[in-house]
Amino acid sequence: MQRFSEGDRVRVDIPDETDPDHERYHGEHGTVVTILEDDAGRATGDERDSLLFRVELEEGSVEDFRWRDLRPP
Repeated sequence: MQRFSEGDRVRVDIPDETDPDHERYHGEHGTVVTILEDDAGRATGDERDSLLFRVELEEGSVEDFRWRDLRPP
């Protein structure tokens, strides 16, 4: 099940303050520009982990996130 599609606006939500990406990305907004697939779902047992969402953030950088780190804006 794919939660977001290319062109969707998203908000990065990393609630775990000990996550190394929390301070840099938590609360940032952007647009999904590409959806990539890998085999992470096989390792975790969760098919959703095989999707990697490439997001262009409002500040201009392009970063990759898993489904669990993204929410609707």
